[in-house]
Amino acid sequence: MPIVVKRSILRGLPVEEAMRRQVVHLGKTATIDKSINYLIRYKVNALLVTDEEDQAVGVVSKTDIMGAYYAALPTESPLEHIMSSPPLFCRPQDSLESALDKMRSRGIYRLYALDPDLEKVVGVLAYPDIVGLLYRYCHSCEYSILGKRRKNQDNNGVHRFQVKEVMTPSVKAFAEDESLLQIMEGLSAYRFGAVLITDRDHVPSGVVSKTDLILTYKHGVPSDVDARAIMSSPVRSCEETEFLEGAIQKMIFSEVHRLFVHKTASQNIVGVLSLSDAARLRSGSCHACVSSRIKVDDHN
Repeated sequence: MPIVVKRSILRGLPVEEAMRRQVVHLGKTATIDKSINYLIRYKVNALLVTDEEDQAVGVVSKTDIMGAYYAALPTESPLEHIMSSPPLFCRPQDSLESALDKMRSRGIYRLYALDPDLEKVVGVLAYPDIVGLLYRYCHSCEYSILGKRRKNQDNNGVHRFQVKEVMTPSVKAFAEDESLLQIMEGLSAYRFGAVLITDRDHVPSGVVSKTDLILTYKHGVPSDVDARAIMSSPVRSCEETEFLEGAIQKMIFSEVHRLFVHKTASQNIVGVLSLSDAARLRSGSCHACVSSRIKVDDHN
């Protein structure tokens, strides 16, 4: 009798299929200022910290640097004063699904791929890497709505995930005149990567992200200035009924990690969609591949 086991697309795929092989790293005595330069130059959210023997001993993320800004540490401080230690690892041959489970259970954003034979870090896996892999699978699928030869696939009977099914359905907003200290407290308390900024009429006017904050820190701006001084504008958003595949494409092509979600009018923000949200879905942007996620084995 056949046994039918549902599985996600990620099961069976190894970490090395999605990981980035460029591992950005600095020595533990390098300064916070230099780490900000590296994060911006290489467009990453964290870097690996190594010791005198080039062994991985910690990780410094934008969150750690934001904490240093909040604590008013000099940007000349060494990374060993703010790094999280030890790094968390996986192996290149581990399944992507097990890696994602580890990231979720530990509440972390990335794992470093450690080759046990070479005894060195050979890659890094973060949520955007998993989303990128899923997106490539979805975009090449015959049911994709984004391919050039598939413009009339909207009504083919396949259930497509909409943004509202995947987004985080709550938004924490701050007023333009609230200080960067208050913004940092909010980002830390709610574990957000960015917060919405509103004007005196409570209309969305901008966004302050951790990237905005670490650049502000680097440039020596006091942390008690108003949010309006550094916010990014306009607010990048999408409609809640937009297909997930299209929203992911916007994030990938725009090199942003989140979109705020509006309902009907762009000023009516009802949620936020991040690459982390999309990665947790595991199985792509629709149910078209459900048959490929069914494994039938002979049961003796």
